[in-house]
Amino acid sequence: MSDLERWESRFSQEGYLFGTEPNAFLKAQAHRLRSGQDVLSVADGDGRNGVWLAEQGLNVHTVEFSPTALKKAKVLAKARGVAVRAERADLYTWAWPAEAYDVIVVIFIQFAPPVERQRMFEGMKRALKPGGLLLMEGYGPKQLDYGTGGPNRLEWLYSRALLEDAFGEFSSIEIDEYEAELDEGARHKGMSALIDFVGRK
Repeated sequence: MSDLERWESRFSQEGYLFGTEPNAFLKAQAHRLRSGQDVLSVADGDGRNGVWLAEQGLNVHTVEFSPTALKKAKVLAKARGVAVRAERADLYTWAWPAEAYDVIVVIFIQFAPPVERQRMFEGMKRALKPGGLLLMEGYGPKQLDYGTGGPNRLEWLYSRALLEDAFGEFSSIEIDEYEAELDEGARHKGMSALIDFVGRK
């Protein structure tokens, strides 16, 4: 089964794979966001985060690999009375625009092997405007003990050292590692080992 077939199979299931409410970490960052900002939501799935960002008054560009997920995101946006610019993109080959966004949101996109992940991180840094904000949440290594979501490969998980190395040139970074109960759709449910990153270019 190809990557596209696998993601299409997941998103073709009834309902919304990760629910329709925004990620809890992202919602907690609302005080950092300003109406009218240009925001990129990376691998936004079926739209819960991009739609919430649009509800905050941001200009949202959402990129996602699965056509079915994009269709669901558009349905959710219409139901909520907001607009998002939705684009199908393969993040391994997508041309990240230079200094295009005030904010980039990256929530649980741990599908990439280390080499491809590093390319994506470089793309994110390129795409942020000077002073731009990067908001990222993922699973840490202890998530392998929980098995409540995310990849089952250690090298695909995040660590403080990995993120500090990848974004060390930012003007400021905040990293928080902790364990919490997640209830974000069928795929992220139960006690989880999380790592949150807030970085300013």
